Amino acid sequence: MPIATPEVYNEMFDRAKAGKFAYPAINVTSTQTLHAALRGFAEAESDGIVQISTGGAEFLGGQYSKDMVSGAVALAEFAHIVAKKYPVNVALHTDHCPKDKLDGYVRPLLAVSKERVDAGQNPLFQSHMWDGSAETLKDNLEIGEELLAQAVAAKIILEVEITPTGGEEDGVSHEINDELYTTVDDALRTAEALGLGEKGRYLLAASFGNVHGVYKPGNVVLRPELLKDLQEGVAAKSGKQNPFDFVFHGGSGSTDTEIATALENGVVKMNLDTDTQYAFSRPVADHMFRNYDGVLKVDGEVGDKKTYDPRSWGKAAEKGMAERVQQACANLRSTGTRLK
Repeated sequence: MPIATPEVYNEMFDRAKAGKFAYPAINVTSTQTLHAALRGFAEAESDGIVQISTGGAEFLGGQYSKDMVSGAVALAEFAHIVAKKYPVNVALHTDHCPKDKLDGYVRPLLAVSKERVDAGQNPLFQSHMWDGSAETLKDNLEIGEELLAQAVAAKIILEVEITPTGGEEDGVSHEINDELYTTVDDALRTAEALGLGEKGRYLLAASFGNVHGVYKPGNVVLRPELLKDLQEGVAAKSGKQNPFDFVFHGGSGSTDTEIATALENGVVKMNLDTDTQYAFSRPVADHMFRNYDGVLKVDGEVGDKKTYDPRSWGKAAEKGMAERVQQACANLRSTGTRLK
């Protein structure tokens, strides 16, 4: 199917929230990892989201210029072509963008989509993320309000992170401490600044102990029940039940129970990067170890072209990552829920 239209993307989130499931949002850094994500969604019969971080966009821009915008635009244009061959709806999203990279990433991409919309087309991306968690909440929400208005004009959904996610991703890092828990007051201030839909739809990455990176279950103290407190706290004042569409960041190593609780409390999108990176790389490492003599020209020999051909190990990498995406769909209850 074509990349999701703004109408389809909104319907995806409406169905997820009503059905208490979420879409895996898979970070991609190449056409190959994009295909792996699309394949995983198709095999799970789940719609989904693929996303590009600032670091991923820089990598896609090539190491000569490392231009984030050209890298992101190029992969998005590629996705608009190849996604038509997969029987699922997929949305394109940009992941964490801090304040110092807005002018070099999100703002230019918003302009690209606005130009397309003004010409009667759909936006290039369907959503963008503003990560103001390193700023004061006041500054964070002021910038969020500005970006939300621009996103609405381009028929795009904005994602905002109002309080920190621990660990490090693409140069944005936060300590693992008590600040990793969003308060009801934080949520109320967000609703006051960004509205509850009347100013435009946005996704909220609230913090409930989330940490980026690699952690075994139990090593990070997640409190997904906190999301219920945020929903109820804002509902009590606004009169709107379950007002937020939440995003689950830093989910590697989460238990099934933690994920289920998050889904029950309004999570509609969950980011996956660390786990899918490993699922992509693991078959490559296995191939290299098994075919050491063929991959390398050992002692003046010529090696075995069939084993060092990137297609030989690339197919295994795609399969491994696609299987991890399928697992994510099962964990998030999105398997078999695709819009037809």
